Amino acid sequence: MVAQTDGGAIMSAASRCRLIGRWRIVEADLWDRDYLDLVQPAAISIGAGGRGEIAFGAMQATLDLGYSQSTISFTWYGFDEMDEISGDGHAELLDDGSIEIAFAYQNGDEAVLKAQA
Repeated sequence: MVAQTDGGAIMSAASRCRLIGRWRIVEADLWDRDYLDLVQPAAISIGAGGRGEIAFGAMQATLDLGYSQSTISFTWYGFDEMDEISGDGHAELLDDGSIEIAFAYQNGDEAVLKAQA
């Protein structure tokens, strides 16, 4: 859905999305828990206004979000140890109430993260 200037389309899609909120990242296929929580507790925040945030390890990034009822898609940009980084990904609500996040760095690693409410 294309966002309207007044934000109506974003709010309409977001109002049906079950992933809105803050989720604690609890595991990843590339990194151990100590790395995930290196600077702060690893987390992803999915906002209703088209934006979100993710932080794990030494990385912090802003998300530009697209919504459906049980998934989100996103592009992201941020910093990892003072280096600018970016990429894309998506997250899906699983049957057990957790979310699985496919997280890709532009021209780099791809990771699968798991988060819980």
